[in-house]
Amino acid sequence: MIDLRLLRDDPETVRLSQRARGESESVVDDLLRADEQRRSAVGRFEALRAEQKQLGKRMPRAEAEEKAELLRRTKELSAEVKAAEAAVTEADATLRRAQYAIPNVVEEGTPPGGEDDYVVLREVGAKPEIENPRDHLELGEGLRAIDVERGAKTSGSRFYYLTGVGALLQLGLLQLAIAQAVEYGFVPTITPALVKPESMEGTGFLGSHASEVYRLEADDLFLVGTSEVPLAAYHSGEILDLAEPARYAGWSSCFRREAGSYGRDTRGIMRVHQFDKVEMFSYCRPEEAHAEHLRLLGWEEEMLAKVEVPYRVIDVAAGDLGTSAARKYDCEAWVPSQGRYREVTSTSNCTTFQGRRLNVRYRDEQGRPQVAATLNGTLATTRWLVPILENHQQPDGSVRVPKALQPYLGGRDVLEPN
Repeated sequence: MIDLRLLRDDPETVRLSQRARGESESVVDDLLRADEQRRSAVGRFEALRAEQKQLGKRMPRAEAEEKAELLRRTKELSAEVKAAEAAVTEADATLRRAQYAIPNVVEEGTPPGGEDDYVVLREVGAKPEIENPRDHLELGEGLRAIDVERGAKTSGSRFYYLTGVGALLQLGLLQLAIAQAVEYGFVPTITPALVKPESMEGTGFLGSHASEVYRLEADDLFLVGTSEVPLAAYHSGEILDLAEPARYAGWSSCFRREAGSYGRDTRGIMRVHQFDKVEMFSYCRPEEAHAEHLRLLGWEEEMLAKVEVPYRVIDVAAGDLGTSAARKYDCEAWVPSQGRYREVTSTSNCTTFQGRRLNVRYRDEQGRPQVAATLNGTLATTRWLVPILENHQQPDGSVRVPKALQPYLGGRDVLEPN
């Protein structure tokens, strides 16, 4: 949630952020009103409690006539304090709802607009010249690497099996990602796949993205769509030493309902309900978040270079940001069969939005607790198999193995169709 001090001091910045996202500005006024009403309710409660304490101190020294009046007022005050306390509780709940209705304030320089208003920052790598390219599913089936028919038979649409070299490719890719993360000081982490509602809500996934999340109602738990969620909740309620950023690399299975994507990317493994991913996650001081964001993007690009696929980097427009993100960069790999770039990684600067919800703090130079910033970025995921297979295909249906992945496939440099 956003910083109430920013709201009070500079509400116009919050309104401009809502405008850039293409969302309602009225929620800013709702929050200002809820904040004022809560402060008023707290002020009344504290004043009544102070009077109640003063009466308690006067009572032992009071004469009989005064004591009777004090007892009468004490009785009145008891009811008033109880009502004021209930008003504070109600005002707290109203304020919380109003805060949760506003997404993070976008970072200055973020392109305004919607999904199609991104800005291309750079294109990297030469697109391969492939006549009549096969798509990843045809290649994967030829290699006996991907089996969507049996995935659908077992679990339904948008499920699949990775078999043989397909399984080895994914495991190698994720191990390569973990190895790179460890090289740069990340703590490798295997995270829970199920989290409590407060963990999911704290990271901003139960707002506009709630329809994407699988919920186990009998247990009141949620399946994670990214290890960002358990990694953000890992230090909830704690005060960290952030002399340097605290970085984690989470390996997890991820689950997404893909609500609203009916008919989109139904072929192959581009858009599926279950996949594996290595996610970078960083806690840092707010003033370091911008530079940390660029570092995460650089590490994503380093991984893409290792698997030797052409890609581009885009600056995502404000209206296409998630609830928690103040800014997001996507890396999109070239997919020859589609003749276009497709998103394979993203990295988001969530500033203090998640830290405030999850109460993750650090101590500043004066020893005072301050809210930590959080950032995340995908380092490798199942979807990467799509551009890897397609960009390295050969006319006979075989696929060249990028040099960095060869050790994970028994040293093979080419995968032959079966």
